[in-house]
Amino acid sequence: MSGQPSLLFFGMKPIIAISMGDYNGIGPEVALKALAKTDLEQSIPLWIGSETVLKHYSTQLADTLPFTKISTPTSLKPGNIYLFDPFEEDEISLQSGSVSKKAGAAAMKAVETGARFCLNRTCHALVTAPISKEAISKAGFSTPGHTEFLAEITSAQKVVMMLVSRVLRVAISTIHIPVKDVANSIKTDSIIEQLQLLNRSLQQDFAISSPNIAVLGLNPHAGDGGVIGDEELRIIQPAIEQAQREGIVAEGPFAADGFFGNHLYKRFDATLAMYHDQGLIPFKTLSFGQGVNFTAGLPVIRTSPDHGTAFAIAGKNKADEHSFIEAYNLAVKMAINRINNIAT
Repeated sequence: MSGQPSLLFFGMKPIIAISMGDYNGIGPEVALKALAKTDLEQSIPLWIGSETVLKHYSTQLADTLPFTKISTPTSLKPGNIYLFDPFEEDEISLQSGSVSKKAGAAAMKAVETGARFCLNRTCHALVTAPISKEAISKAGFSTPGHTEFLAEITSAQKVVMMLVSRVLRVAISTIHIPVKDVANSIKTDSIIEQLQLLNRSLQQDFAISSPNIAVLGLNPHAGDGGVIGDEELRIIQPAIEQAQREGIVAEGPFAADGFFGNHLYKRFDATLAMYHDQGLIPFKTLSFGQGVNFTAGLPVIRTSPDHGTAFAIAGKNKADEHSFIEAYNLAVKMAINRINNIAT
């Protein structure tokens, strides 16, 4: 066994940090609704956010949740929901449905706090409630989303964004970039690294001993032998072949439309798509409301629901919590899988 042992070795249940997200969106609402349905004997939730926000959204619940406010996240016990408020000196002005610089800054402070707790092993995983890219931009953040921000603050060299549901796992080769830049952004070396990360994560986080990974092409019909584009021949196929030489079970490149249309994804443990919408449109068609966003390659476990801030319904008690429940439960399972992996 290498590295510092987790508290789980001493009988403690997984401690799951939850960042509050943009408090003008549905993040706090879905988190609270999810926590109301959480088995508090199997894990220990630690909500990182403003007590003012918590109390505001708690009034919408049928039953009051038993939160215990703490000043330091130590000696946490099952059976409780804990609150850590890093905003006590900050003024919180709730305006449900609006884009706010202060809300964007607060959301990112909660994310960073949760990540720090995971890095120092105070917590075993982080579940992030949705943020607004516009709001965090107004707050001065240049990163386009959670994935890139967490990679930066954890010093992760390479990460892969993955969407997970009970029927499908899709990873994305290029994330939040314009479509016009995708063809010039995919590189053989990058795809090899992504397949390595994906293979390792499937083993470590999902407990799949011999993962089978599908790789999609970039162009229509996967380039049709170079007639519609040669990225498959020049970039993607060589990456797959190198991954295979390293012992990774990878196949492709597949034409994306036929791959999903013919349900070929059912043969694989995960699929690597070349760009955001190529992977997320079929994923959300099949799994919306039940999906989880996971970042592979981080030194910490991070999951989130597969939806955004939904400002249009924020503050109206209309948000569906099921994706957040799935994100929380997956974080618990991954924490246990990592511990088991280290222990063996």
